[in-house]
Amino acid sequence: MEAYVNLSIENNVGYIEFFHPNRNAMPSDVLQQLAECIVSAGNDNDVKVIVLKSGGDRTFCAGASFNELIEIEDAETGKQFFSGFANVINAMRACPKLIIGRIQGKAVGGGVGIAAATDYCLASQYASIKLSELSIGIGPFVIEPAVSRKMGKIAMSQMTINAEQFFSAEFAKDKGLYAEVFETTEALDAAVSGLAEKLTSYNPEAVKAMKTVFWEGTGHWDTLLAERAEISGRLVLSDFTKETLKRFR
Repeated sequence: MEAYVNLSIENNVGYIEFFHPNRNAMPSDVLQQLAECIVSAGNDNDVKVIVLKSGGDRTFCAGASFNELIEIEDAETGKQFFSGFANVINAMRACPKLIIGRIQGKAVGGGVGIAAATDYCLASQYASIKLSELSIGIGPFVIEPAVSRKMGKIAMSQMTINAEQFFSAEFAKDKGLYAEVFETTEALDAAVSGLAEKLTSYNPEAVKAMKTVFWEGTGHWDTLLAERAEISGRLVLSDFTKETLKRFR
């Protein structure tokens, strides 16, 4: 199967689905498509609520594409790559519509950042999370503001330091990333669609105003996340990171 980003609209709910055959590990072009799709859905009058989901069964998003990371040869290219996740997070933050996350499986690195940037997140019991960046010689710099905002700095640092450990979906719920965790994908999908369609019946002006309130104090993120992307883009050039990525290729 080939990578894709699709938007489908049902009952005024915009379902954005992304997919990459390599465990939904995200290369630059798919990240760009995803950011553009979020902006488009936010401006579509037929869409009142957005559901963000991924294709496949057991992995929501495996983070950055290691195959693309290992090919980076200069700091500017590195910054541009990590700006892909920054642009997705900022598109979600600035979107005037509420975004519900549907996390059906594991989330790693940037996948945790995307989940944290949703306004409300529902997950399956298989949706464990991991911040593996420090173990490959970089760090979760770009996604840190979103993860810390949702889960707190202590949980963020705990996951960052234990970079090779998956933390359970229940841990993510306890720390505020997930609102609810479901035993089956079917139960998850029913809850997601039920909540999304309920939200479409609410006053859209009130919903939009509340979205602004939810994200108060983040107006500087365009600059902040660009600065963080520059740090990651520089670190990915280190010998340590290059050698580590080769083992995962």
